[in-house]
Amino acid sequence: MSSTGYTRSKGFADMFPPESDNFTRMENCAREIFGRYGFVELRTPLVEYTELFQRSIGAETDVVQKEMYTFPDRKGRSLTLRPEATAGVMRAYIESGLHAREPVSRLFTTGPMFRYERPQKGRMRQFHQINCECLGTQSPLADAELIGMLMSFLGALGLGELTLKLNSLGCAECRPRFTQALLDYLRSVDPAGLCPDCARRAKSNPLRVLDCKQPGCRALTDNAPKLLEYTCPECKAHFETVLGLLRAEDLPLELDHRLVRGLDYYCRTTFEVVSGSIGAQSAVAGGGRYDGLVKSLGGPDVPGVGFACGMERLALLLGGAPARGLDFYVLALDESGQAQAFDLARKLRAQGLAGEMNFSTAGFKSRMRQAGKSGARFCLIIGPDEAAQGAVTVKNLNNGEQTGMPQADAIHYLVNGKSND
Repeated sequence: MSSTGYTRSKGFADMFPPESDNFTRMENCAREIFGRYGFVELRTPLVEYTELFQRSIGAETDVVQKEMYTFPDRKGRSLTLRPEATAGVMRAYIESGLHAREPVSRLFTTGPMFRYERPQKGRMRQFHQINCECLGTQSPLADAELIGMLMSFLGALGLGELTLKLNSLGCAECRPRFTQALLDYLRSVDPAGLCPDCARRAKSNPLRVLDCKQPGCRALTDNAPKLLEYTCPECKAHFETVLGLLRAEDLPLELDHRLVRGLDYYCRTTFEVVSGSIGAQSAVAGGGRYDGLVKSLGGPDVPGVGFACGMERLALLLGGAPARGLDFYVLALDESGQAQAFDLARKLRAQGLAGEMNFSTAGFKSRMRQAGKSGARFCLIIGPDEAAQGAVTVKNLNNGEQTGMPQADAIHYLVNGKSND
């Protein structure tokens, strides 16, 4: 309990540096990499009408039935804190008429999502995602480009030892044959070996049985039919094109016949990026093609493909963020130098340098310790004599050397020192 009596709600986190620095780093890297591919940033509301998620995620899913933060507004309309980003992007895409203005739209979003579930490593009740959506094309080149962009982004963050898993879900023409074959197989095994969720899914959503992580369910489905054995010629050619383009990039990929999606509008390419370094919750990104989603939400029949990255899980792989790397720390020994110290800090920042000013005039030793803890390269000290002469003592906090000089020279000294690093 804090001294005020207020504490964080369970499953929600405060982030100070270095954790917050990691999130800023991820967001900036995403903007840099995605911008090279023509993606533009879209910002959508945190709150949407509940029906949007019921239609996009599925009214029977655990997310909708158990995990959403849903509440009525003052007019009795049901609102929900977004549990994922794609539905809001689709709503904005349709509502704005973007589909009528450009043949292909490339959009990305970042920000918090909300799900009421048991907090765990890499997943909180408020968690953060980076999402990309490419809308308007059925081309397998779009799938491969999107996946390649995702892997470039993860590589730019310095992440290694990642595996790209892929599967094809087929289409509305060929998947019913696979679903029937899977149903026949599930009827042939001992239903007592399935967990309660899969016993229910075997009747309502059989593809999800393949995705279960329970050892008993996995053992029972080891010999189940494989989606790739039932794809039509068009879906097969689409998937082979995607695989060929990704293999040409020499990406570490493998086929995963258990990789499925539970909703009908998902089709053809589906993928995940997994890490062996963060425990059971190994997926750090995932996505796929969803050619029926826009139409299912009342929009035009526009194809799409996209992915989402879990930022908390990426942060686990990134480890500690680098120190802030301040260039200077300015302090005045007494009030006579405070205005000059303030002006010197302003001029240094105007030259592109980063630093802090200590506002206190008491306890010189303690303030020097604060300067050392700041991580700054130089401490700039203005005492009464320096203030009278317009000078400053510059101390190198890395090697302890110090020298006096006019304040104008100190600006050039630090700027040149930074450029020579």
